[in-house]
Amino acid sequence: MQNLLIKGDNIQGLNYLLKDKKLKGKIDLIYIDPPFATNGNFTITDGRASTISNSRNGNIAYSDKLIGKDFIEFLRERLILLNDLLSKRGSIYLHIDYKIGHYVKIMMDEIFGIENFRNDITRIKCNPKNFDRLGYSNIKDLILFYTKSSKSIWNEPKEKYTEKDLEKLFSKTDKQGRRYTTVPIHAPGETENGKSNQPFKGIMPPKGRHWRTDVETLEQWDKEGLIEWSSTGNPRKIIFVDERKGKRVQDIWEYKDPQYPTYPTEKNPKLLDLIIRTSSNPESIVLDCFCGSGTTLKSAHLLNRKWIGVDQSEHAIKATIEKLETIKRDLFVSKPEYEFIEIEKNETRNKSLNLTDIPLRSISAG
Repeated sequence: MQNLLIKGDNIQGLNYLLKDKKLKGKIDLIYIDPPFATNGNFTITDGRASTISNSRNGNIAYSDKLIGKDFIEFLRERLILLNDLLSKRGSIYLHIDYKIGHYVKIMMDEIFGIENFRNDITRIKCNPKNFDRLGYSNIKDLILFYTKSSKSIWNEPKEKYTEKDLEKLFSKTDKQGRRYTTVPIHAPGETENGKSNQPFKGIMPPKGRHWRTDVETLEQWDKEGLIEWSSTGNPRKIIFVDERKGKRVQDIWEYKDPQYPTYPTEKNPKLLDLIIRTSSNPESIVLDCFCGSGTTLKSAHLLNRKWIGVDQSEHAIKATIEKLETIKRDLFVSKPEYEFIEIEKNETRNKSLNLTDIPLRSISAG
């Protein structure tokens, strides 16, 4: 599939992907950062984007006037189409404001299935505030993460240990100076038969528990010096820090917004890098139908994924094209090549208009 940038209403764009491009069940990863129901406009003035609502100055980049149930219905219509596009191994991440996010979650439970809800991720977006207001200052928004099934793509994300982590989590040092910690070699649950309920060095696992592995493996670990015995004869497995890739990523992420964005909703590219690396594979198709400044598309391209972006804002499309043009070709990264489709919206036509009746303009870009 060729990369694709669509200018137009994303309802029409998503229908185009389903009906004309035949992409039902083909998208492995969807990230969207829709309007936050702020009841305001976001502007660009003299090339600088306003990251707070501003309806008086500058050129309007996008309008965020839908609120309440109208906003939920606006989002529902699009999420139903996105669910159709999502592959069986696919995931969707929806970035939303804390004021409306809990209503959105209920609606997403209905569309994607509450059993496929994975995380409500807290994203720290800015430095602490000191506003005089009734209530605690807000430095976060949230990302709702769902999968299409229990067999979704999942490339376990790891992050580096900090010096504080090393001191706290790997507080011991062996004779060679290697940092390590120890963990129990038993786990909850009893087994009546099997290799995980046999004596190890004359010891049985504690009541209500079983060995984490078979006794032969425990014997080998002990032979290799990977079992540490306490003064009371309690065995624990040695884990060296230099054999670990890092610590597991938790559900609070600190990826602050760019200080000088080119578009009002521009996100930190490291946020998109994490999502794309974790929930897609090389050659997967990544879709962002509120693509804004194109951060998702650039991250997807740099990570060797196929991508599709949709936005109806002239400013967004301009910012996206400019961002894609900053990608330089090297040994590992190709220059972006994509098809540009403009779906021309005719206000006088019936809203139930078939997509085949909508004029399309297609050009190649590179």
